[in-house]
Amino acid sequence: MSKKKVIAAGHICLDITPVFPAAEIEHLEDVLSPGKLVEMREADVHTGGSVANTGLAMKILGADVTLMGEIGRDAFGDMVLNILKQYDAESGMLISDQLSTSYSVVIAIPGIDRIFLHNPGANNAFKSDDIPNDQLEDVSLFHFGYPPLMKSMYENDGTELVNLMKRMKAAGIATSMDMAAVDAASEAGKADWEKILSQALPFVDFFVPSVEELCFMLDRKRFEEWQQRANGKDITEFLDVETDIRPLAEKCMNLGTKVLLIKCGAPGIYYRTAGKKTLREIGGSLMLDSEKWADREGFERSYVPEKIVSGTGAGDTCIAAFLTAMLEGCSLEESLSLAAAAGASCVASYDSLSGLKTLDELRKKIKQGWSKINIDQKG
Repeated sequence: MSKKKVIAAGHICLDITPVFPAAEIEHLEDVLSPGKLVEMREADVHTGGSVANTGLAMKILGADVTLMGEIGRDAFGDMVLNILKQYDAESGMLISDQLSTSYSVVIAIPGIDRIFLHNPGANNAFKSDDIPNDQLEDVSLFHFGYPPLMKSMYENDGTELVNLMKRMKAAGIATSMDMAAVDAASEAGKADWEKILSQALPFVDFFVPSVEELCFMLDRKRFEEWQQRANGKDITEFLDVETDIRPLAEKCMNLGTKVLLIKCGAPGIYYRTAGKKTLREIGGSLMLDSEKWADREGFERSYVPEKIVSGTGAGDTCIAAFLTAMLEGCSLEESLSLAAAAGASCVASYDSLSGLKTLDELRKKIKQGWSKINIDQKG
């Protein structure tokens, strides 16, 4: 049976990660403070963003994926293309003579959530019209990632994003969308995300944000309360499914998405699906078993990682495994289990791909009794 075709489009950049000494640190100010010289190890340089993280991960996992993102004709762009060429994945990229390639400096301190110093570059100009119609032939799934880091997708109340997802649905293609964290003081942070999502989610079949991103966009007051509760630590350590996560999920389902995965960091993944009638509206020849996928809700706990080096891209590879397994016809249960396993594998490396294992390798490790993390998740 031939593989279902996928387009992974959206944000792509070059990630530069300075490697800190291998010692867990409790507070950011213990390492980064004005005037302090911090002795570092080497820097890890790799592609980042949803296109590279999720798209390449799906390709490695066996999916038939075309990557589509915009980069500049510059040194960073050459580095991105050279990395993509290693996976025979560069042919769908768009190259601009006027715009620069996006980059991120990733501050990944052991024991502390990541900080990103980001320049969006050419991502800001990405438009629906950049994707040729002939590229959409026989495509089953269109995955779009990180619209909050792409100005064209959030300006004008997200008109371009809505048009993009609507175009894919009109072409009979199933859609999935991932989000990204933004600074509240930035232009993207000031956008009306509740309005944007209310218009876009009716055209999104699989919505896969992180819990922090989702709360920031749909319930800013609740998000600020979470920040106070966490007091500088990882928010996901303090969340309760019933009182914190489920109200956000309810909003998303009411806005029109069909399958919702909320990435909750180290604890795991909250999931919820729509009813049978709604699931049958998913196109793209996916042929989901609506009887078995419909009206499901739960929390998939993460697996215990062998070691934790960095969380960079772990959420993206988690989603890549879920989507790839789903495209292969796996059940919801197995797709979620493989997603959790992929995320746990990837935190063992500085980039999203080095620690990635094949689906069969993940299945084998799970079958051998890979332990789940021990958390008190209610719900």
